[in-house]
Amino acid sequence: MTTFLVPLILIGGLTSAGVYLLLERNLTRMLLGLLLIGNAVNLLILTAGGPGGNPPIRDRGSNGATTTADPLAQGMILTAIVISMGIAAFVLALAYRSYRLTTAEEVTNDPEDTRVSQLSAAEEDVIPLPDASRDTDAPDELDALPGFEGSK
Repeated sequence: MTTFLVPLILIGGLTSAGVYLLLERNLTRMLLGLLLIGNAVNLLILTAGGPGGNPPIRDRGSNGATTTADPLAQGMILTAIVISMGIAAFVLALAYRSYRLTTAEEVTNDPEDTRVSQLSAAEEDVIPLPDASRDTDAPDELDALPGFEGSK
């Protein structure tokens, strides 16, 4: 099976540009990154689907091809296009709502989230020592199932 180098380079370029845009804080750039990654995946599926050929319909031919094209790759690409358009519509709605609420398209840090992460970082510095009086061999309420008396 012959693999063409140009589609593979194009897939890598689209994926790397999409990941770079997806890591930005701007919602429009995030949307463009999602679309680029979606197109890269579609091109990857098309490349992995193999060479073209006759349509997968009985008694149909095209330009004297001897093999039949794989319909699974085409169906998966159509499904991926529909899903990526749904995701794009959702991200556009999020961007519109964010712009209407804050009049900024940039995603900022949430002050409450920052406060909670600082509290948890301060609590990680203090490691509590286990209570030696609590660790005994005597059975207590957490040692057995309710109603189980154990061996007497």
